[in-house]
Amino acid sequence: MKVYATEDIRNVVLMGHGSVGKTTLGEAALFVSGAVTRMGSVEEGNTVSDYDDDEHKRKFSLNLALLPVEWEGRKINLIDTPGYADFVSEVICGAQAADLALIVLDAVSGPEVGTDRAWQIAERLKLPRLIVVNRMDRENANFAGVLAAAQQRWGTKVAPLQLPIGSHETFTGLVDLLHMKAYMGDRAEEADVPAALREEAESLRSSLIEAIVETDEDLMTKYFADEALTEEELARALHGGLDQGLIIPVVCTAAAKQTGVRRLLQVIAASGPSPADREPIAAGDASLVARSDGPVAALVFKTAADPYVGKLTYLRLISGTVTSDSHLWNANKGADERLGTLYLQRGKEQEPIAKLSAGDIGAVAKLAHTATGDTLCAKEQQFVLPGIAFPNPVHSMAVRPASKAAVDKLGPSLQRLLEEDPGLRLTRDSATGEVILSGLGDAHLDVTIERLKRKFNVDVELSLPRVPYRETIAKKGTADYTHKKQTGGHGQYARVALEISPLARGAGLQFSERVVGGSVPREFIPAVEKGVLETAREGVVAGYELTDCQVVLFDGKHHPVDSSEMSFKLAASQALKEAVAGASSTLLEPIMPSGSAPLKQTLTTSSVTSTRAAPRSTASTLMVA
Repeated sequence: MKVYATEDIRNVVLMGHGSVGKTTLGEAALFVSGAVTRMGSVEEGNTVSDYDDDEHKRKFSLNLALLPVEWEGRKINLIDTPGYADFVSEVICGAQAADLALIVLDAVSGPEVGTDRAWQIAERLKLPRLIVVNRMDRENANFAGVLAAAQQRWGTKVAPLQLPIGSHETFTGLVDLLHMKAYMGDRAEEADVPAALREEAESLRSSLIEAIVETDEDLMTKYFADEALTEEELARALHGGLDQGLIIPVVCTAAAKQTGVRRLLQVIAASGPSPADREPIAAGDASLVARSDGPVAALVFKTAADPYVGKLTYLRLISGTVTSDSHLWNANKGADERLGTLYLQRGKEQEPIAKLSAGDIGAVAKLAHTATGDTLCAKEQQFVLPGIAFPNPVHSMAVRPASKAAVDKLGPSLQRLLEEDPGLRLTRDSATGEVILSGLGDAHLDVTIERLKRKFNVDVELSLPRVPYRETIAKKGTADYTHKKQTGGHGQYARVALEISPLARGAGLQFSERVVGGSVPREFIPAVEKGVLETAREGVVAGYELTDCQVVLFDGKHHPVDSSEMSFKLAASQALKEAVAGASSTLLEPIMPSGSAPLKQTLTTSSVTSTRAAPRSTASTLMVA
């Protein structure tokens, strides 16, 4: 594929609910443009974009995939994304690299939950949108109903650009409302508008023209003056209105039969925004526009582990020009990166290219320091582009190796998967010692574990994380303990008197002393504190950490020969246990606050009056701190 100028590039992300035909639409675009000679099928597991074994097994997309096609002198970088909620991070990555969002709707179901999620992402990134009503060949397909639902949901700027000819088995083509021409079959052969549809087409065309002229003041003036508007003027205003998000055109397709796909590519090529049409991107104090002669700045929007070329980095060139065998500076990590061969990525296949122009998308292998969200630029002129915001995980499981052979490989292998999938989090619970893997749902974690086995041959087991209870006290208590041990030679002697009292929730464990008269020499007080803290970490009642209380050393006694740091440490440990036993020991249980981050990240405690680590009973009284 040749190198295209910035003005001739279209970066388009396919977004929407699951199972609305996004992957099939991308496959049809590849086929009708001549990029592939045979159209694959999701059911048969031979599509270009769904190349992962897990995608073949589940019959839906799990990763974003690049599908560049050429159409009438334009390069259209289609980015296919998953519709399943657990893999929304891939949608965010794909949207970050795009200039136009294709919101794909099912011709039967219309807007769904996944559609709202995709719309919100596009809205947050200020992406222009184009609605595709796909699967018009389905039984009960209803273009008018879907259009009405979309207009009710997103307002009157949603305007039909096409009108389907028939539906289900009779869906044979479409009417281009802007030019009032019909295009029939998968070859989009031009024909006259059917007589039965002419009245409806004229009515919809009037609504379309009104929506278009509202985006351009000059055209609006001519329109209200009853002056004739040319198709060229309307097309130019449609392009500008789409770029600015002032109009949201609606088209129709049946991707499985390729019907309407050619006209969709035509709309994208003619009316879709190029990278040069987008607003400047703020990078610190600088403002970057898509110019090939500008300073180099590239955003890394995806990292993948390729079994043949190793770590593969997907980048969107915001500004400047990048060539193969060059060096760029990672502004986030402060490290130099050598770029080997630049690739044009199509599914899992790589095609070497000489350079990338501003606005284009490519891939490079084996970068040492770069991760998703990083900025690559020239060392002499550095920029840091806005990072990519990902949702917090909502589902956590404890991970442990299934065999001793997997112990050493588990950590590095999981880190490799975390580089690929920014929706994952890996933490170690200091209270329980468990390794916690967090993601966006159970399917997300299941896929991660299967990849861990397939790519790195590491078997692991998942289990529910242990609840990190805490211990505290309900009232004040004291204890006086003497540690005495006589052996041949120096013995051990230390007397420690402690007072323990409750503190407010979240205060932690605090230690202080008010010893007078030198009953406990100063050099032994740190040993007392150490004994208290170590015993508190191990727990007194049920093996959970003691917290939210204050321990005060107020008296003691030493022996000039037999006293030592170890003696006072042991005495303090036993004194703390006795003090807690007399202070109404209590278990604290973590709870999830409404609207909070995941449990492992934000902990709020509630008090359960109990003296043993038993399951909560119906008689327990919960008191929110």
